[in-house]
Amino acid sequence: MNKWNFYTSKEIKPEGWLRRQLEIQAEGLSGNLHKIWPDIRDSAWIGGDREGWERVPYWLDGFIPLAYLLEDEELISTAKKYIDAIVSAQEEDGWICPCKKEERKKYDTWAIQLICKTLKVYYDCSGDERIPDVIYRVLKNYYEMLKSGEIKLFGWGKFRWFETFVSLNFLYEKYNEAWIKDLARIIKEQGFDYNTATEKWKKPSHVWKKNTHIVNLCMMLKSEAVSHDLLGEDYTDLAEKLRTILEKYNGTAFEGFTGDEVLSGLDPTKGTECCAVVEQMYSYEEMFAHTGENKWAERLEVLGFNALPATLSEDMWTHQYVQQVNQIACQKTMIMAPWSTNGPYAHTFGLEPNFGCCTANFNQGWPKFALSAFMHKDNTVINAVMLPSVLSTDGITIKLKTDYPFRNKMHYSIEADKDFDFIIRIPSFAEKLKINGKDAEAKDIGLSIKAGSTEIELEFEAVPYLKKRPNDLYALQMGSLLFSVPVAYDKIMREYIKKGVERKYPYCDYQFVPESPWNYGYADDDFEISYNEIGETPFSQAEPPVTVKVKMQQINWGLKFPYRSIARKTPKSRVPVTEVQETELCPYGCARLRMTEMPVLCK
Repeated sequence: MNKWNFYTSKEIKPEGWLRRQLEIQAEGLSGNLHKIWPDIRDSAWIGGDREGWERVPYWLDGFIPLAYLLEDEELISTAKKYIDAIVSAQEEDGWICPCKKEERKKYDTWAIQLICKTLKVYYDCSGDERIPDVIYRVLKNYYEMLKSGEIKLFGWGKFRWFETFVSLNFLYEKYNEAWIKDLARIIKEQGFDYNTATEKWKKPSHVWKKNTHIVNLCMMLKSEAVSHDLLGEDYTDLAEKLRTILEKYNGTAFEGFTGDEVLSGLDPTKGTECCAVVEQMYSYEEMFAHTGENKWAERLEVLGFNALPATLSEDMWTHQYVQQVNQIACQKTMIMAPWSTNGPYAHTFGLEPNFGCCTANFNQGWPKFALSAFMHKDNTVINAVMLPSVLSTDGITIKLKTDYPFRNKMHYSIEADKDFDFIIRIPSFAEKLKINGKDAEAKDIGLSIKAGSTEIELEFEAVPYLKKRPNDLYALQMGSLLFSVPVAYDKIMREYIKKGVERKYPYCDYQFVPESPWNYGYADDDFEISYNEIGETPFSQAEPPVTVKVKMQQINWGLKFPYRSIARKTPKSRVPVTEVQETELCPYGCARLRMTEMPVLCK
């Protein structure tokens, strides 16, 4: 396998708009959950009486790299406080989860799989030499209990078995002991085989099942990539086969899947869970690292630049549980919600608008994306995703100054004490590529960098086009950016207390009520691109970094019966009801209310 290795937060530092995005996250919910949310603040993981299962590990999984990427001493100290409490509570036999011994058989060990992954993240960031032994003892105990039959995989642990391999691979590289491979085998044997569920993915269902659960499926995509080496199996690119089925029957314009909470078909008004977005991104990060196949890095970009910012408020104090591709309002719906299994507040913005899993888990999205900018193997460094950042490692410093994906210009400043090979992954959509002002073939750039100083200027064009979507609708895309009609809105704020959890400004609930038209179709396919400065909020609806002007007309689209704030799946009529008007589209990730999949009226 063409495996790449991740750098750590000590070696990669965000710059430019990416650093600002991470600062907003740290200033918002991510950096404050331990102060305001009982499930983190008073968790059983640190001796409290609140949730002692997935929420603290989920939160730490993103909070830790966020703290270290920003070199924020207060956040780093908080992370250490939590890790110290978790490590100090580890039992003599290795068990680490906050659960009485007599309750272990009924405790869903998904939490073991998750905390080990999180502990590895902490080790990568901090270098804390306690951690390998902690993980070793946790997984050795897990092995002994599974092997003896004292416990078995069930529930979420059964359907997320592959998550264990993130820490198992780490452990095997460090200790190279036979029991680790045996544990890998047992976990796969007891885990769910998603090949048996593909027929269920072809038709939306309102029945809640783990084998059609959107987050499970987004996690599952990496299963073969992360497990096959340890299992001694051939790599078959199973993920491509399964992703193709998911996309065909449940795909979205941002190349994720609908799932609110289970797979929901091809309706652009169905939701996609926030957890699914960050887990699909993480799967693609791991899959590119394990396989070296560019398709995973390119798909990662599309998710990261569109779906991730779209599901978070601009100040990142609130988030949605589910986002819609065609999202004309974020208002409470009727009790009979329009989702497959979610409730009527699922697409409003808030602290905990449906279930709290996303409140804890969204935190990993931006930090892990930032850590995917550069990777390495042997004497080769690759710029996998063109994110503004600085890599400093082993006598090499690479500074990438760029506004990508908003502009397709990159400047690399390299200082090296030694010779090395440098690869720049060029997206498949790149046209008219130039390197240092000279025309070049639009494919991956491989350079032999000599010791000393090197400057590289790289630029290319991305041509906007209308991407065909189901139901004879189209979405405008340019490079990795999807574009939408932004809908102006009024924010209705609600502060309250529910089950002892306070929602108050700025982490209260918000409903977004539309104040501008949304019922459009494309009048032609002539596009005019405008580039703007990136402001303090990179994904701002009011000040987007890039826009595309296009001629459009309003149509009688209509609402989905019986709802007052959900658009129909397809327009009621495609006959224009207005004259042609020039409309400015903004990046999908900038628009909290938007229309993205629309008909072409000029055909």
